[in-house]
Amino acid sequence: MAMNFKKVGVQEGARIELHDTLGLTGAEISINVLPAGASVPFVHAHRQNEEIYGILEGEGKAEIDGETVLLSAGDWLRVSPAAKRRFFAGENSAIKYICIQVKENSLKEYTAADAVIG
Repeated sequence: MAMNFKKVGVQEGARIELHDTLGLTGAEISINVLPAGASVPFVHAHRQNEEIYGILEGEGKAEIDGETVLLSAGDWLRVSPAAKRRFFAGENSAIKYICIQVKENSLKEYTAADAVIG
């Protein structure tokens, strides 16, 4: 019988990518930690994929198309593919966040509309 799920444990690290670990086919998910005062070392955008960021711990900021967005634990942020972005931890606070990357406009049904009962 085929396994219709995969469970893994992950260790703490600066960046953990779950694509290969879980065998994902429709999303890229990473868990990221920036120490206090650190930043992602580059500005980037995407061709097709939007990103959803969930701030798990700490605080920091994102610079998106030249605008500063303050971030703290509990915040969620969606960024369009073409937006130029870069993330920073707070000067006195590390930041831990999850990044979910999916193809923009690919979701056709969700929650109850996609469920098959029984």
